[in-house]
Amino acid sequence: MLTIYHNPRCSKSRGALELANQFAQQRQLDLHVVDYQKTPLSRAQLVELHRTLQSEGSVDVRAMVRDNEEVFSTLQLAGADDATLLDALAAHPVLLQRPIVQFNQRAVIARPPELAGIILTES
Repeated sequence: MLTIYHNPRCSKSRGALELANQFAQQRQLDLHVVDYQKTPLSRAQLVELHRTLQSEGSVDVRAMVRDNEEVFSTLQLAGADDATLLDALAAHPVLLQRPIVQFNQRAVIARPPELAGIILTES
């Protein structure tokens, strides 16, 4: 299944969604669009997503976090460990980096959107 963790107000997320849509249509795949702010991921789902992001090499939990959000500063997450960051992501979905594109057992933070092409293959 092809999934995108998406924020419709984000231009990079919209760009990745367009690429994912094209890929899905060409291959007649279902595309699951998750507006993660309306449907937040649980901590367990975030742990699994982080594990899947490892398919393309080492990815720190910190890479999943938007450190320019006000809540990041408010919660004083600059020196936080992985467990604290995962808890913060579960409690404050706005902190999740976007877009994240997942296909089969691979995932990538698609910033810029063209990075989605790394996993959008027939593997």
